[in-house]
Amino acid sequence: MTPRRLLLYLLVAICGGVVYASGFPNYHAHFDFVAWDKHRTAEKLDAAQKWWQSAAIYQIYPRSFKDSDGDGVGDLKGIAEQLPYLKEIGIAATWISPIYTSPMADFGYDVANFTNIDSVFGTLDDFDALIAKSREVGVKIILDFVPNHSSDEHEWFKKSAAGDKDYKDFYVWHPGRMVNGTRQPPTNWRSVFRGSAWQWHAERKEYYLHQFLSKQPDLNYRNPKVRAAMSDVLRFWLRRGVTGFRVDAVPFAFEIAPDANGNWPDEPRNDWVVDPDDYNYVKHIYTADQPETLHLVYEWRRVLDEFQKENGGDERVMLTEAYSPLDVVMKYYGNETAEGAQMPFNFLMINWLSNDSDAYHFAETVNAWLQNMPEGRTANWVIGNHDQNRVGSRLGADRIDMLNMLTNMLPGVSISYYGDEIGMTDVWIPWNDTQDPSACHTNPDIYEKFSRDPERTPFQWSDAENAGFSTANKTWLPVADNYKTVNVQHERVAPLSHLNIYKQLHALRNESTLRHSSVELKAINQNVLGVKRMLLNDYTYVFLMNLFDSTEQVDLTQAFDNLPYEVEYVIVTPQSTAKKGDTVKSNSLKLLPKEAVVVRSTTKLTTTVGYFAYYVPKNEKHK
Repeated sequence: MTPRRLLLYLLVAICGGVVYASGFPNYHAHFDFVAWDKHRTAEKLDAAQKWWQSAAIYQIYPRSFKDSDGDGVGDLKGIAEQLPYLKEIGIAATWISPIYTSPMADFGYDVANFTNIDSVFGTLDDFDALIAKSREVGVKIILDFVPNHSSDEHEWFKKSAAGDKDYKDFYVWHPGRMVNGTRQPPTNWRSVFRGSAWQWHAERKEYYLHQFLSKQPDLNYRNPKVRAAMSDVLRFWLRRGVTGFRVDAVPFAFEIAPDANGNWPDEPRNDWVVDPDDYNYVKHIYTADQPETLHLVYEWRRVLDEFQKENGGDERVMLTEAYSPLDVVMKYYGNETAEGAQMPFNFLMINWLSNDSDAYHFAETVNAWLQNMPEGRTANWVIGNHDQNRVGSRLGADRIDMLNMLTNMLPGVSISYYGDEIGMTDVWIPWNDTQDPSACHTNPDIYEKFSRDPERTPFQWSDAENAGFSTANKTWLPVADNYKTVNVQHERVAPLSHLNIYKQLHALRNESTLRHSSVELKAINQNVLGVKRMLLNDYTYVFLMNLFDSTEQVDLTQAFDNLPYEVEYVIVTPQSTAKKGDTVKSNSLKLLPKEAVVVRSTTKLTTTVGYFAYYVPKNEKHK
């Protein structure tokens, strides 16, 4: 008898139960060994965890969530009315896209007053009522903070253009350069929305920088007065009761510093782009991801932390938007001497995955974040937002459930885009109805490539007119044709609807294993991705998703160590023949095409010795 087999028999004899083992340990597993300390009870782990570290956050695009006054555009009263819905589906906090005073050249991302509400959405009194309702319901409010630029209708810009001594350098100005007797922009820098990033201002007789629309002049963060003013904006909304901020377009905040003569260099050409108006016509080595940007984020984090220290309450949070290289994004978390954003957005599932991605690609994508994340930080998982095609249109409508399941079975924060929980997909918008300035600045032949309207259509509440979103004769964007069946009202009563699966997932996230254990994730084969979550004194969970159209046989005992002989189904999808509560042998699970399931051990894991795990027998009460 081998020593290993002898140890197994001794364990069975001593424990009076059953010991399960499967092969040697997987040395690529990511375990949280603190969680295996028998003295660290679930209560102690809960007490040590901050409110946001395993939270579900939900993005609301306010124009499209709920219209309370019948003008065809969503508003603050509509959001307040539906906060109980967010509580129902398990949301801890909602991030609301911009609601500030704005001429709406970019639907609120062109801010004319950072400390007031646009009349389209309501008033400051409506906002205060929203905060009061959020506290009553128990859903925190996170605001979109747009720091890179203001509107050209902001008082700051008007004063800067007029040469006011206090605001003269609030924005980035330059007289331009003379070429063969003709005045031209200072550099070849391109705007995200096409064309030159410089706009001539007739009154000031200088060019100003705008990395987005010409109506969105860039603020000058090399001016301490600008930094102070924007920090005061944060304090204004913190005093009104927000829990934090999603920070827009962070990488653009700084440009390279000008030389001694006040000039900037041209950016090098991208030879593979031939359209001179295209943003990627040049390589953005001087206008994005400048090192000073990180310190600006750390500065804003200090504002949040100082406010909490002075006023108490839950930790205020920062989420940062940066489609930057992974090593740069990781620096937003902070460093040895400064705290940064608690949640630098993880866009890898958006940037790296396509409809053709197999389980190995998924595993690589998820593990890339986990393996590069600094020690002690919290992961977050994003599969959609207002700038990206909806996940069902991008990765497959028949994969919506499995993708919602994946982001909720991973450790850390799950971030959902409104409508993804009911399976909303992109809506085709004809040129004549297009609203997005990114598309409107092109032409009818290419606008679809640039339009973000398809993922911004009104939320589908019911099968009533306009999907219950509005009583208006016409909504600001068309409602999807499928709203009669894809809506909250219909899906509430369908047991295996997208909505009810989503609600089950968020209920499951309250379990100690999903709140506190680390994760082991792998491609079991090309088609099947597996995620294992295991915690001492609690259930072990495994999530499986079959990406493609073949039927797959899965032996969990070969894929993962320390699993019991038998598991039970906890969450199933419409593709499943199994039902919730059914049991199955761990070595013989069958996954049908595009099926995803969550299974768990039938009893709790009570101890591990070496390679072996002991689960309390079913007929024995767990203590």
